[in-house]
Amino acid sequence: MEYIENLELGTTARQIPIESGENNRIAALALAQQAQRSLRIFTRDLEAAVYNTQDFVEAVTKLATSSQYSIIHILIQDSGNVVKNGHRLVELSYRLSSKIKLRKPCHEYRNYNEAFLVADESGLIHKRLADRYEGVINFNDPPAARSLAKFFDEVWEKSEPDPELRRLHI
Repeated sequence: MEYIENLELGTTARQIPIESGENNRIAALALAQQAQRSLRIFTRDLEAAVYNTQDFVEAVTKLATSSQYSIIHILIQDSGNVVKNGHRLVELSYRLSSKIKLRKPCHEYRNYNEAFLVADESGLIHKRLADRYEGVINFNDPPAARSLAKFFDEVWEKSEPDPELRRLHI
């Protein structure tokens, strides 16, 4: 699904179904590379196949360091695999702690079973079942992206740093 790389954040308004980890990886990378202000990621376990790649970490690094106003917020429901296996994005969050923040959703949202990434409140990946790769992407759907971002921010405000992730060391 190489054509995903040719879609433009804030321009290409087309809902495209995705069905594999590779599609998710390509879409997440393309959105992160094109984001200029923010990334919000709500994930079950910070899927290594999607978010633990050198290319994705480089894109997030570029976003985090490109502006004093850029933000990368990540909500991880289950950090067990991250703690057990390590994760490049978590390590990056230690180095860029003022820009990249990770939290665990409060109890009220622990059973939320969707996953999504929102880039600049314009582009998104949305999976109705967090533990599956099937979902949709759209690089220019501000209403849907803002709705997910608003929900994310509500959960974020009620959430706290995950104590399990504080135990990791670079």
